[in-house]
Amino acid sequence: MMGDMTTAPGPVPVAPQPPRHPLDPEPVRSTKARAVFALGLVGALTGLFVGGVVPATLALQLARQARREAYASGGFLTGAAWLRRGERLAWAGLVLVAVTLVAAVVTGLVRLAEAPTGQDFAPNID
Repeated sequence: MMGDMTTAPGPVPVAPQPPRHPLDPEPVRSTKARAVFALGLVGALTGLFVGGVVPATLALQLARQARREAYASGGFLTGAAWLRRGERLAWAGLVLVAVTLVAAVVTGLVRLAEAPTGQDFAPNID
């Protein structure tokens, strides 16, 4: 009985995918995810120069919008990995800005404390 049955060579599909509706859009990468990554990278690279605060802040705001759009798209917008990387870079840029500002304030306070105050008279004058 079983001798006359043949199987086709090749891998057997594990679970057949349900057919997609013809009007469903193709999944595409979010362009905002690319922008978040680019802004986060610029923020991280310029963080020590305090100029990174602007692109890093823009990256975090854009990431919030991109997450909302990706959720609303029902899975047809991809790029979550780029979004996460961009957010991490943006936060790193903001940390670098904070470190630079704290170092500048401490340096300024130390120099202010070392500076002489009042008028400096000669040693033989009361």
